[in-house]
Amino acid sequence: MAHTTLFTAPGHANVLLEDYSRGGLAVQANQHVIVHNGEGMILDPGGHKVYTKVLAATLQVLGRAKLKYLFLSHQDPDIVAATNGWLMTTDAEAYISELWTRFVPHFGLDHLVASRLKGIPDEGMVLPLGGVELLVIPAHYLHSSGNFHVYDPVSKILYTGDLGASIGVDGVEATDFDAHVPHMEAFHRRYMASSRALRAWVRMVRALDIAMIVPQHGCFFRGPAMVGRFLDWLDALPCGIDVLESVYQLPAAPNAR
Repeated sequence: MAHTTLFTAPGHANVLLEDYSRGGLAVQANQHVIVHNGEGMILDPGGHKVYTKVLAATLQVLGRAKLKYLFLSHQDPDIVAATNGWLMTTDAEAYISELWTRFVPHFGLDHLVASRLKGIPDEGMVLPLGGVELLVIPAHYLHSSGNFHVYDPVSKILYTGDLGASIGVDGVEATDFDAHVPHMEAFHRRYMASSRALRAWVRMVRALDIAMIVPQHGCFFRGPAMVGRFLDWLDALPCGIDVLESVYQLPAAPNAR
């Protein structure tokens, strides 16, 4: 299994753990680790099938650093299903939208670790990691009703969960935006709730200094040109209820025999 270092500086690293869910029936998913001054965070650590391998890889990346946080962008099983294992084997705290703290226990959450599952308020928050302040920013309805992204001000990486996901791609970086759009378009039109939510998110993140946008599925976008193309594309994309309103009809009754 491969590790890709997306950014490194003295005392700081952003590492992509890739390929852990490829080759099976499950959707491909990326895991990411941020390390700063001896403390670490793993983002969207995944389900039971990848848990052992991702835990081992994370501990290898951390080295002597301590895992402080699990960040759970929303409630999907490819993100939260193995939360109990992570909390039982580390001292980390897990952060997820307040909407989902009562749902994660349905995946199995031991009472001994339940107090370390923390809720994120709708407006987001700041999480201190080894002296750097990570921004946890709202991304509600993109696609979950309680959804968050993480911005790392050191690397200037914005981690966007399902937003920016691409399907059926090789490699880890998108370098030709126009050629990449077909790998994103169907997913975003169906999974993102509305263009209004997209525009609100784009308006918010344009205030950030973004060097890379890194989704949970598929390829990431690097550099101002690719980041700008992606934001412009989202800003104009009809999706969700905007394109599905016509399906709100009662199913036709079968022909009487």
